[in-house]
Amino acid sequence: MADADPVSAILAWLQEHPEAADALGGPGRVSGIAEGPWPHLRITHGPGGDLRDLRWAITPEVTLEVYGDPGGWPGQAELRRILLRCATAAQDLVEAPYVPGQPVISGIKPSGLLVWSPLIDTQPRWLMNLSVTLHP
Repeated sequence: MADADPVSAILAWLQEHPEAADALGGPGRVSGIAEGPWPHLRITHGPGGDLRDLRWAITPEVTLEVYGDPGGWPGQAELRRILLRCATAAQDLVEAPYVPGQPVISGIKPSGLLVWSPLIDTQPRWLMNLSVTLHP
């Protein structure tokens, strides 16, 4: 189960997904850190989930954060729309063909709410968590 990493799987998927690139304004805007060009989608481990008995399937959370430019654009509504488009694109991974050596992802769904959470320097940011069911 230690090799069944949902962050790596979703990160790789969204880096290549045309819908994510379109929503964000071009390729190269999905990574594991908050960096330009803006808007940018950061994917990281979430705070919750269910590890069950660590023997077969687990359901950890993955956090999606979309950052706008430190100058305040795009606006709050547009960043929310971008985040939802990227979350929907992530759900397409469930239907993707199996890749040997990679975990099997059998479910991706929102867990919780969309949260408007600008940074202390007022850089705009929305975040949400996805519950990802997977097994080796």
